[in-house]
Amino acid sequence: MKRKKITVLTGAGVSAESGISTFRDSDGLWENHNVEDVASIEGWYRNPSLVLDFYNARRAQLPDVRPNAAHAAIAGLEKDYDVTVVTQNVDNLHERAGSTRIIHLHGELTKVRPENCCNERDGFSEDTVFDIGADAIHIGDLAPNGAQLRPHIVWFGEAVPKIEAAIEAVEAADILLIVGTSLQVYPAAGLYRYAGREAPIYIIDPKDVPVRDGRITHIKDVATKGMQTFLEHL
Repeated sequence: MKRKKITVLTGAGVSAESGISTFRDSDGLWENHNVEDVASIEGWYRNPSLVLDFYNARRAQLPDVRPNAAHAAIAGLEKDYDVTVVTQNVDNLHERAGSTRIIHLHGELTKVRPENCCNERDGFSEDTVFDIGADAIHIGDLAPNGAQLRPHIVWFGEAVPKIEAAIEAVEAADILLIVGTSLQVYPAAGLYRYAGREAPIYIIDPKDVPVRDGRITHIKDVATKGMQTFLEHL
């Protein structure tokens, strides 16, 4: 019997319960920094040292945080379903929880790449991306091509190179599950529109969601509790 496909779109609310802060819950500040200063290409050009220090600190926190019950429940879906996780999060908690097929829309905190390679559309390939784990990078740390290394993060003002793969995953889904995202950051916020007409859509988030669609079931709860409710619907 062919296994049903579940595509899971996750946002900051999933990792929040592991202790990773979300900037949209604190007046646009992220760890007391203006988002524009640490999460935009303009911020990088203005003050790359500040940006590197910021992500070095975030990276150093990763070994101390653990996947929570929501991450585990999402990974557990693979026992009975063909699961693809499309995440807006840059941490590695889905990997550590056991999920095996993950599309990182906004990049990965544990990886770096040359600053003169912006994204796949502009010429970088996975061959130019390096996994550094929880290590720090500084001004003067260079890639093999001689360019300054930068975080492998998709910042505001940059294209989202994985968006096509994410669209394909949503289109193929028999069930679309959206967890811990307010559906406010585009292009990710529009992904649910690519779900098939017969595909039910479940949204787990404690806040009201700004979308109206007859296919949507809104489970108004935090990710860990909401996943328990979702599993009861299957």
